[in-house]
Amino acid sequence: MYRYLLNISYIGTNFRGIQKTINKAAESQVDTKTIQGCIELACRALHPKNEIQTVLSSRTDAGVHALHSTLHIDLERHNSEPYEAENVTSILNRMLLKNALPIRVLSTQQVPNTFHCRFHARGRTYLYRFAVAKNGVTDTERLKNQNFKAFIPVEELDRCLFLQNSTFDIERLRDATQMFLGLHDFRSFMSVSRQHSPTRDHPRYTVRTIDEIKLKPGKSAAIGANAELAESIYDYWEIEFKAKAFLYKQVRRIVGTLLALATGRIEERSVYQMLTIPSKNSWDHRILLSPPLGLYLCRVHYDANDLKLQPTTVKQNESSPAATN
Repeated sequence: MYRYLLNISYIGTNFRGIQKTINKAAESQVDTKTIQGCIELACRALHPKNEIQTVLSSRTDAGVHALHSTLHIDLERHNSEPYEAENVTSILNRMLLKNALPIRVLSTQQVPNTFHCRFHARGRTYLYRFAVAKNGVTDTERLKNQNFKAFIPVEELDRCLFLQNSTFDIERLRDATQMFLGLHDFRSFMSVSRQHSPTRDHPRYTVRTIDEIKLKPGKSAAIGANAELAESIYDYWEIEFKAKAFLYKQVRRIVGTLLALATGRIEERSVYQMLTIPSKNSWDHRILLSPPLGLYLCRVHYDANDLKLQPTTVKQNESSPAATN
């Protein structure tokens, strides 16, 4: 039995999320509405001797995308030899493409059997994309003008949040990012999931450290004339968040808070209160949860030493014939 780390990317628009949700009564079924379920379906093409069971490093919700995420899987071939990592990547991508699934395996790496893609992760970086109309209109004006139609490039549908607001203050948003840096109890910024665990009510569970928040200009993902038109209408922005781990919907709540500040819906005092009086009751309901479409998991970070095989394992693999199945 050998363990493999799969580096994957995907567009999450039409998925229920990354984690499979088939219950135990239907274990023989494959959950093709989740990223994990589709990966496990593709792994059947490897014809392993053991039951296919993947382990996720990070969870993303419905509509959230990933430029880089990871999972690990244990595989045993019928001849007991290891799979060649490049062949695993090729076979899985062939199956995903055949089924028209917006998922790609970036690379495969054999790792020590003691490696765990979640517990060995040193950090995660998320990015949120949004665009603000340069000559935006307020929501009130938009509602009055029933003929108003904002241009959104077809390539950007469900990939970026587009805002129409004439009073958007990007510098106020930039300054407010500093309030979230460092160690805080982010209980006010956590949503309760369906799989809510009693341990999540413990005060220590909601304490997190955000290492970096970067706001930088972005650009359109459109092409040709669409890109030119989009960038003449909108200013694109990207916010990156880096931390060891995040709470459920924490990033989307923080982004929603920053956008509420930039549009004048709330004041800095409200953010201060949510951070210093951590409670689900402290959440300011004037803030709108940012939609998942603009959120991307950019990177799961590992220490290279944790990924290295032991010399005995490497020697064993070198003496084995190349695996092609």
